[in-house]
Amino acid sequence: MKHVRKSVLLMYSPVEMYDLVAAIEAYPQFLPWCNSAQVLAQHDDGVTARLGLAYMGVRHAFTTRNVQVPGERVAMELVDGPFSRLDGAWLFRPLGPAGRAGQACKIEFDLRYTFASKALEKLVSPVFDKVANTFVERFVSRAEEVYGQR
Repeated sequence: MKHVRKSVLLMYSPVEMYDLVAAIEAYPQFLPWCNSAQVLAQHDDGVTARLGLAYMGVRHAFTTRNVQVPGERVAMELVDGPFSRLDGAWLFRPLGPAGRAGQACKIEFDLRYTFASKALEKLVSPVFDKVANTFVERFVSRAEEVYGQR
């Protein structure tokens, strides 16, 4: 099983960063490997979404069930795709006084995944490993684009 764990301190609020992660349909605008993103269903506690991966000639899609706590966390669990296991979470932890404009936060990203077969692992793993390891950096860049540099 592969495991990606990243954290970063930012001068954006937990709500601002959560809003970027929760805006799934905007992913193709700033994730270069994402050629499609669709919310398939809304639930009381989150969404089911499908992402299309197209990078270096590899094309696959996967669906996750995302349990969301606005401004605090997004937990992902595999519904279908080229994995036997995919689960993870984004955590948004406030830093500094609550309610302060421009409040900082710590983002923690944790993702675990295993491919459904050795053939898929051989084909998709090099691409998905790169994708998984750049998630946080891409969202930091998106925050600078949407909210301005801080």
